[in-house]
Amino acid sequence: MQKSKLIEKIRCDACPIMCFIAEGKYGACDRYANKNGKIVRLDPLLILNNCINSGMKIKPFLNTEWNGEIIKEKDIFITAIGSGTTYPDYKPAPFIFNRNIDGNDFVTIVTEAIFSYCGVKIKIDTDRHLGLERSIIRYKNEAVGHVMTSEYGSQMMSLGGVDHLTGGSKLEGRMTCEVLMNLCNKEPVELTVDEGSKVIVQAGKPPIINDVIEKKMRVGCGSATVGMFASQWYGLVDEVVIVDDHITAVVSEHEAGKVLGWESTGISINGRRSTPGRYFQVANPGSGWGGTDINDPLVILGKWNEKKGAREGLKILMVSTTGEEYSYYELDKNLLPKKKKFPNNLMKTVQLIEENCEPAMCTVMFVGGAGGSLRSGVTKNPVKLTSSIHKNKTKITSGGAETFVWPGGGITFMVNVIDMPDNAFGYVPTPAIVAPIEFTLEKEDYETLGGHTNSIRTLEDIFSKGGEYGADKKIIEK
Repeated sequence: MQKSKLIEKIRCDACPIMCFIAEGKYGACDRYANKNGKIVRLDPLLILNNCINSGMKIKPFLNTEWNGEIIKEKDIFITAIGSGTTYPDYKPAPFIFNRNIDGNDFVTIVTEAIFSYCGVKIKIDTDRHLGLERSIIRYKNEAVGHVMTSEYGSQMMSLGGVDHLTGGSKLEGRMTCEVLMNLCNKEPVELTVDEGSKVIVQAGKPPIINDVIEKKMRVGCGSATVGMFASQWYGLVDEVVIVDDHITAVVSEHEAGKVLGWESTGISINGRRSTPGRYFQVANPGSGWGGTDINDPLVILGKWNEKKGAREGLKILMVSTTGEEYSYYELDKNLLPKKKKFPNNLMKTVQLIEENCEPAMCTVMFVGGAGGSLRSGVTKNPVKLTSSIHKNKTKITSGGAETFVWPGGGITFMVNVIDMPDNAFGYVPTPAIVAPIEFTLEKEDYETLGGHTNSIRTLEDIFSKGGEYGADKKIIEK
């Protein structure tokens, strides 16, 4: 029997998986392939063309080959997207290039970094109750994060981290990696909170909570709303109640009302009184009025006191902090509030609240610890790179986007994914996230760091020859 010819495979050393890849096939990460017996990146090297006067957001451009023309160096920036990875770790970064800007020599080092210590912090603009603090967040039934604190009109979430990526089951790690990559690449993901809500999150888009699109972020808490708009209501109604899960406010008792000369109405609120006109815990958190669990605002009112100003015909406006929910009532002869047709002259005040509410949006911040061996692709003495960053001598960008570097030890940075080009993130089956990172500093400082000076190249050379993983490139306008 004739033996079948074995398909020759080559080993990819771009990550610790070390895939054996046959001709015309790609590795487990879908990012590297065997092309004519050479490992190449499937995505081209991404170059930002800085069109300052366009005022346009980053947008894809057609694949462009270098035509030999010398490009204005100050107008372009080679990102780490599509550059390849510094692995094994002793190798210099895939691209280390030198450019002169306004008479100053700079070096930029770019690499696609492999992050196990990484995650995302999500800010969801909503007053709707998503879940209790510390509740588990799930993606496809796997635990991938937890609910953090509520901030001013927003709910914070934390997803990912090494404990989810590698500290749990294999499926938990895979799902964590998948949800992080999808979120960072600005794709929508559906998350569920234990004993809480279902929410669809997408960077730069409004959240969809229990199948309802959130439209407005609250103008402020109930107390702040009174402070901003009390003068608008003075003379139109006798009482205004701002229903809010955090601070429900009563105009007649509030200092803003007192300054305006608002008379007492004898109102009482079923909640824990804080300072005059401010009440906590009027209801449980939920998806109703002002982020509470109520749909009828009258349930938060106690008995009206005639001795303190309650009277038949007293006019009451109840409204939420977004202006999306509102009702008008008048006290009857038994001092019970009865719903009436909403007056036209009050509608302008409600619309004013809405006008001052910002659109609800999801913000996805990638957070990564750029430590360990990653730094060796930049310098032979990694701790000097850390020191240089914290002394603001070295600037970190991610896919060309601005980053925030956390103080303290190590290199922990954070970047808003909406500022990055599309599909900037990848993964390796470890599992871990692959994110672009660029270090820029003066050439003299780079030499002091003990940088890989023998690997410094010009932009023209990079455009004409490419890099270790091929010469394909894409230019996008910024």
